[in-house]
Amino acid sequence: MLERLQFYVDGRWVDPATPQTVEVINPASEEAFARVSLGSKSDIDQAVAAARRALDGFSQTTKKQRIELLRAVMAAYEKHLDEMADAVHREMGAPLWLASAAQAPAGLAQIGATLHGLSDFQFEVRRGKHMLRYEPVGVCGLITPWNWPLIQIACKVAPALAAGCAMILKPSEFAPLSAMIFAQVMHEAGVPAGVFNLVNGDGPTVGDSMSRHPGIDMMSFTGSTRAGIAVAKAAANTVKRVAQELGGKSPYIVLEDADFQKAAQSGLNGSFLNSGQSCSAPTRMFVPRKNQDEIVALVKAEVEKTKVGDGSPGSLGPLVSEAQYNRVQGFIQKGIDEGARLVVGGLGRPESASRGYYARPTVFADVTNDMTIAREEIFGPVLAILPYDTEQQAIDMANDTVYGLAGYVQSGSLDRARKVAAQLRVGNVHLNGAPVDFSVPFGGYKQSGNGREWGGEFGILEFLETKSVLGYDALAEVE
Repeated sequence: MLERLQFYVDGRWVDPATPQTVEVINPASEEAFARVSLGSKSDIDQAVAAARRALDGFSQTTKKQRIELLRAVMAAYEKHLDEMADAVHREMGAPLWLASAAQAPAGLAQIGATLHGLSDFQFEVRRGKHMLRYEPVGVCGLITPWNWPLIQIACKVAPALAAGCAMILKPSEFAPLSAMIFAQVMHEAGVPAGVFNLVNGDGPTVGDSMSRHPGIDMMSFTGSTRAGIAVAKAAANTVKRVAQELGGKSPYIVLEDADFQKAAQSGLNGSFLNSGQSCSAPTRMFVPRKNQDEIVALVKAEVEKTKVGDGSPGSLGPLVSEAQYNRVQGFIQKGIDEGARLVVGGLGRPESASRGYYARPTVFADVTNDMTIAREEIFGPVLAILPYDTEQQAIDMANDTVYGLAGYVQSGSLDRARKVAAQLRVGNVHLNGAPVDFSVPFGGYKQSGNGREWGGEFGILEFLETKSVLGYDALAEVE
């Protein structure tokens, strides 16, 4: 059993104020393999004090100094890539092929995108006689999820560093080990003491303490909409900035002129990647009613090729926890009870898995937009196929949701796909299988959050205040 019982505060590993631990479960084996400490308000108080001490000096560093620091972070991160991939594999169940090919290196790519954005960023911009200054927002509280742990840590920590902020990170208690390796990376890179701090813990205790703390100027949260609302409410009394990347129920519109084979493959890959545990997964596939049976057959054939639990490239891993497994099973039962047509998959584990929180890759057809599986974020390998009669009906159904994180359009005409994209109320639209790109901003409309991450300068702007200095070049004329 691994013991990782300390927090990283003020440039060193320290014991928690009050000993309390939690076991980390490997979801593939259902067995505990590590133990970490859970923090308290006292631990947050210590971390905030360290961050505030560090802020005065770090906020005055030059852009050149922060560029060199980010380069050092990248170099240290590269040395720990394999270790990070192994941690993600064990703590949240990503197959090693996915942890090595995407989970760990994507964090490195996020830092690189921030570095590129910082290189071109102008912290002072002239406007007539005046000067606009972009200054660090201050001490930032960062709360990150378990599903893509290193991407989410890097896309908050890197731009906060680039902006000149100090910070406290609370990773998910389901995926704390990769975050602790990340803290070691920051230490090896020479990040000044107090600029980066890590305290493990749960949302109701550590997350709430951070959100309410008067010494924290901004909260950046990624997770469920429910938890994001709690963070925003707790932060309201201190009027701190709150940036949120929340849930999704992303539409995938297949137009009648699309290549249905490619559409089936691309939609299924996007929906089931990471065992469906991605906020931007295209879990609602809208298809022309007259072509539904053809597309369903193609999707079913692809699902039947999907392997679960054997670790081979492209295979699916387990869900992160027993609670998440039970939640997904509940949604599958809802789909059956509400009359959706079960095409493939269903309740229970796949035959290939005798233990572990593995769910069967599941597809429903003849889904209507009022069904639970079309309305709520499932966060598992469950795809709902909804037939439509007209293109406008598909767009209207796609927008008929409280979420607005991502959208996907497949068409034989790029111009037609662009026109559909312009009508979707979402923060990101992928046309004809366009992959994720960290150089563009990521975030959502409606209850999928506010603010933007990724995208180099866009991510950095989230951690900056704007100051107008009037009469910078000459005394302002008085009318």
